[in-house]
Amino acid sequence: MKVRAPSKDSEYFDVQKLIHGLSLHTICEEARCPNISECWGRGTATFQILGDTCTRACRYCYVKSGRPEAEPDPLEPLRVAQAAAQMELKHVVVTSVDRDDIDDKGAGHFAATIRALKARLPESSIEVLTPDFLGVEEQALATVIGAGPDVFNHNIETVRRLHRRMRGAKASYDGALSLLRRAKDIADYRVLTKSGIIVGLGETNDEVVETLRDLRANDVDVVTIGQYLQPSSQHATIDRWVHPDEFAWFTEQGEAMGFGSVFAGPLVRSSYRADEQKHAADTQLAG
Repeated sequence: MKVRAPSKDSEYFDVQKLIHGLSLHTICEEARCPNISECWGRGTATFQILGDTCTRACRYCYVKSGRPEAEPDPLEPLRVAQAAAQMELKHVVVTSVDRDDIDDKGAGHFAATIRALKARLPESSIEVLTPDFLGVEEQALATVIGAGPDVFNHNIETVRRLHRRMRGAKASYDGALSLLRRAKDIADYRVLTKSGIIVGLGETNDEVVETLRDLRANDVDVVTIGQYLQPSSQHATIDRWVHPDEFAWFTEQGEAMGFGSVFAGPLVRSSYRADEQKHAADTQLAG
């Protein structure tokens, strides 16, 4: 697989200058996303809040893990909103590291960021990709959903059989499904729910389809499926390269199950063209 290098006449370097100038993090950089050139070139980015250090150490993820040295920056939500406004984003995606060291696991910071974005960009839609809020799920969901995001995303990441091996003892496959289901139960408005699957970690295609069934059974609207790319020699090795025809088959299976939107392909990531994912789901579900 090949991706294009940043073009001088794209918006890539403008986005880079803005993000770094405001001391913000993006999952695009922190996770070594292969689509960074394309997305930043389009003038979009996915903001990563709550710092750059994750308290988990998933075997497939390049984001730095360890013990965060600092408390959440209370001004970060305002800087995210400022950046999004300067980028004139119509759909803003915000994710975070896991912060098991914080009492509310970062839920309040998510809510503050949503509110700041709504104040600066009242016409834009907002998508949050959250951690699992281990131990405070109900309170955290009430806080985040209470701020009114348009899309609530939590990635299940891999199939049931591989979940604990790849994500660690704290993570729960059923817990991820419950979080997605409860987000809709708690919301007093129509919120889209979304999740993502990585393939190439050792799963079978039948297991991927079973995960799709589990997500749909929990009323998830949007799903993304992408190829795992080993970020370093210290991470899980690639088990297989999934053929484009297999991704097309995943899409057919998901659409037959009733998902509003299924984005599947080698370079698809959870936040990849998230605005288009939302539009596709809105259109399908409205019909």
